[in-house]
Amino acid sequence: MQDPSYKIDLFGTHKGHRQMFKAMLEEQNFFHNGEAYFERCFERQALGEIDIVMAWKEGVGHSAQEVKAVGYALLNWQPKYALFKKLDLPEIQDLNVIDEHRQQGVGRGVIEFCERRASKKGYTQIGIGVGLDASFGAAQRLYVSMGYIPDGSGISYDRIQVASGEFKPIDENLCLMMSKLI
Repeated sequence: MQDPSYKIDLFGTHKGHRQMFKAMLEEQNFFHNGEAYFERCFERQALGEIDIVMAWKEGVGHSAQEVKAVGYALLNWQPKYALFKKLDLPEIQDLNVIDEHRQQGVGRGVIEFCERRASKKGYTQIGIGVGLDASFGAAQRLYVSMGYIPDGSGISYDRIQVASGEFKPIDENLCLMMSKLI
């Protein structure tokens, strides 16, 4: 990332992470999955099933000491998507960056952090899914520019492959699953 005031690390490495994370979720209305979803994410991280990767920026607000969460992703070590499970691929999920910090390398930095983390754990490939409607256009372009390619299984809905002729709503659960060698 270009701006050194952005930091990326695992959730919990900074004493104020939980407050920063919750403030970001509330401010950006990221609670669309419900607050209980994020509480479950905290539990799953404690169990080692996922890593919550968080991006924050230092020196925001009225004080150079102030810190603000600007994005996050989940690195799921036990994804439910059948192909990733079969191939034992970790999956980057729920990548979100708040609007005012987009196009500044935060999303790319979070993905690169996840890739390095998976590589250090011995993985040689990683997966990611992307929504299919226009609101995911920037993410689609980012993932391709970073070397992710479709996994060849078509599209999935809530991580389950969609069969030819099957009807599904066009929402954030309708995804193209992609992978990359790391």
